[in-house]
Amino acid sequence: MLYHATHVTRYLYEAPVSQCLSEVHLTPRSFATQVVHESNITVDPPPTTREQRVDYFGNQVTTFGVFQMHDRFTTTATSLVEVAPRNDAALPDISWNQVRELLIRHPDEESLEAYEFAFDSPFVEAHPRLAQYGNSCFADNRSLADAAIELSTRIHKEFKYQPNSTDIDIPLLKVLEQRRGVCQDFAHIMIGVLRAKGLAARYVSGYLKSGTEFQGAEASHAWVAVFIPAYGWLHLDPTNNVIPSEGHITLAWGRDYGDVTPVKGIALGGGDQKVQVEVRVEPVEQ
Repeated sequence: MLYHATHVTRYLYEAPVSQCLSEVHLTPRSFATQVVHESNITVDPPPTTREQRVDYFGNQVTTFGVFQMHDRFTTTATSLVEVAPRNDAALPDISWNQVRELLIRHPDEESLEAYEFAFDSPFVEAHPRLAQYGNSCFADNRSLADAAIELSTRIHKEFKYQPNSTDIDIPLLKVLEQRRGVCQDFAHIMIGVLRAKGLAARYVSGYLKSGTEFQGAEASHAWVAVFIPAYGWLHLDPTNNVIPSEGHITLAWGRDYGDVTPVKGIALGGGDQKVQVEVRVEPVEQ
């Protein structure tokens, strides 16, 4: 499926800003089931400086510096992305206990690279209460794929999707207690449970196909990938209780939201600000 994606972020300031620095993760990744044909990022006011780099996790990062007075700052990212179905029909039967032990030994490059995603990160602490929450899914010697899919389903059923009910600074245990939030909260909860079990899980940032098929469409979205040896990374979307496929576009991945924040920055001046985000992902006829 070929998509045209547009992501607009506007910062509206109550007072003029003299200068700002902005960093964005808005260039989709290319890999086996996703090909980026075009990608472009513009900002208004026009930047004085612009740089592009690849971060530690292999994501494309673009930074801008604006050194003129302005009372609003707009970032517009457009891309043409082709997404193919993922082949998750034949998931391996390796148990989560075996995977945990293999990660501890990390005997090969693949497991060593995955192992760093088994530890706490700034927004995800693998608290014992998270391990306890996931206990019913992780019976001894159960298939990791089956356990992770059940965990995703449980979060989907037991947590209420409620925009504006949380912010990124809310403690993860508070989200667990309240049982409500948005996609980044559900992804962090699931990652926390998996890491508390000694497993490797990473945070994936992206988009959903526009429309009513998915909860959380027409905004930045997040889901989870869990490492399975000799298979790779199994992607799971607890917000929608699906295995991401043609309807999900991947932007970036890292340990948690902080590694792949779509748009962030600092400004000198400005006072209070309002942030407006618009995302559209439309199929392109071929």
